[in-house]
Amino acid sequence: MNGTMTKGFKGGLLLALGLLVAIVLSLMIGQIRLSAADLWTGLVTGKGPGALTLRVLRGPGVVTAIGAGAAFGASGAIFQILLRNPLAAPDVMGVTSGAGVAVVAAVLLGTTLPMPLIAAAGGLAAACAVALLATRRDGTQVPITLMLVGLGIGFLATAFNGFILTRLPPEQAAEAQRWLAGSLAARDWGHAVQVLGCGGVLAILLALQVRALGLLELGDDLATGLGLKSNRARLLLAGTGVLLASTGVAVAGPIPFVALMAGPLGMRITGATQPAGRIVSAAATGAIVTVLADLAARSVIPGLQLPAGVMTGIFGAPYLLWLLSREMDAGDI
Repeated sequence: MNGTMTKGFKGGLLLALGLLVAIVLSLMIGQIRLSAADLWTGLVTGKGPGALTLRVLRGPGVVTAIGAGAAFGASGAIFQILLRNPLAAPDVMGVTSGAGVAVVAAVLLGTTLPMPLIAAAGGLAAACAVALLATRRDGTQVPITLMLVGLGIGFLATAFNGFILTRLPPEQAAEAQRWLAGSLAARDWGHAVQVLGCGGVLAILLALQVRALGLLELGDDLATGLGLKSNRARLLLAGTGVLLASTGVAVAGPIPFVALMAGPLGMRITGATQPAGRIVSAAATGAIVTVLADLAARSVIPGLQLPAGVMTGIFGAPYLLWLLSREMDAGDI
């Protein structure tokens, strides 16, 4: 017990330190490089290149990346715990694709509704379609079927996005295409407040459901025996996961693989086994991955900012293939 607590403490400290290092590096490195002293001077005095970087150039993007990455990570952990499958994630199950196509369609139609609301509507619609199509005649659902149907919904959303892009003006289409790849370029404090505000509300809602998530891990029969309304709890948790993923999509686009990787990586680092610990470690890991992906996207080719999703795809795709091969060897798929 003490060994597990010690590992959890060390792992949590490592994640906190990793996030701090990622933030500092992301603020320092770019077309114009700054020193730690420049950042400190800007933070304390509010003057100089450090202050400009913190307030305008990189600060808003870094904070947005933290919020979006944490939302993706927590969402992925919810689905992986609910479905008891490391392959379960909102991007694999079509949720982020649904949120993305809703936002692009809103741009085409000139809708003035808040983007988080539009993304949430698209994500929920995709999740409902997946659940409906994956439900057997006896009312049961198999996790692998949910994921396969989710992939199909994702492909359908990609086709819709392709059609919508042909209807947009060239410049607007190019920007939408970049956003669909998962981009944190030109983010301001409005995006940061948006993701932190929505994410904070959803985090509180999720905290109130952690006990139910722990009971569901024991199995529906035992959870029901302990007084939990399993179907209702599962529906609320899935809805919270969808809204968290949609919150990230609204400000950063459907960045791939963050939700898929964050949970297992965070659990390996901290050794967390309880739902609360797994979700927190997944959120922290998701934030680190997203900040570093954005940093790499800004730095790998001087003078050109790639979408952050390109970087997560480079590392996430091999991880998915490895995970699939491991699940096949285990006979789970």
